Amino acid sequence: MANIENFELSDSRKLELLDNYVASSDAIIFHHGTPGDVTTWSTWVDLCESKGIRAISYSRAGYGLSDRNKNRIVSDVNKDIDQVLKAKGIKRFVSIGWSGGGPHALANIEMAENCAAISLAGVGAFGQPDLDFLADMGQENHDEFGAALAGFDQIEEWMAINGPAMQTVTGDQVRESLGGLIGAADKAVIEGAYADAMAANFRRALANGFTGWIDDDMAFIEKWGFELENIRKPVFLWQGDQDLMVPHAHGQWLEKHISTAKLTFVPGHGHLSLLVEYRNEILAQAQQVLTEAL
Repeated sequence: MANIENFELSDSRKLELLDNYVASSDAIIFHHGTPGDVTTWSTWVDLCESKGIRAISYSRAGYGLSDRNKNRIVSDVNKDIDQVLKAKGIKRFVSIGWSGGGPHALANIEMAENCAAISLAGVGAFGQPDLDFLADMGQENHDEFGAALAGFDQIEEWMAINGPAMQTVTGDQVRESLGGLIGAADKAVIEGAYADAMAANFRRALANGFTGWIDDDMAFIEKWGFELENIRKPVFLWQGDQDLMVPHAHGQWLEKHISTAKLTFVPGHGHLSLLVEYRNEILAQAQQVLTEAL
């Protein structure tokens, strides 16, 4: 089982990592959602180990024990990941991002070591004429992004009101805490050990405050720092039609704007159930890319 470690970046910030230390210079790099942290992918990292796949997850700046990188944009993640790759001896990798981690996984495409990106229910870009970003999202997302669009002070105020409940949420409370952001498919998987792990992830991610969450929201409404139309490496998109956090229009929009993208559309699944039911297929996809890139 992988252990969490603190990695020091060149600017003295700490980035917490989870590395299964499989003996390989090929790896999967996992990007968590918003909010989230390194433990989002704990079971995936362990499963990768059992399959002989090197896997590393991390807490994005401002989450968990990772230091903040204020005013970061999406593509800034590449600077952090580049240092991790060099220190860990990773020569080739596939990036996998879920939800708010999707754009960060796509940003990794610009890195020379990257072979492909997999975006799981990842958000599309804001402010595009052919994507109504908030359409069909739960009301909670409308309120949250409305605050972000109003400015930094407003999103800080929104977090001060809405964030504390997520810092103390329990497995018994997590389904209700997500309110209108989950439909029947997602509610069905939020039970037992999964609900407990999800709640623990939220608590840990936000234990030191809401800066990671705030900075994610602000980054999503700004330019990402790279152009989707310039992507030439393989991109694999996964999306359900019962997703109220990131509706399927986002996956369709990404497929339209990335010439190399292949969308796996899974009717009947939501934002959470997609990952629960298709974990092995997603990992097999990443493993195949790494094998073919040899």
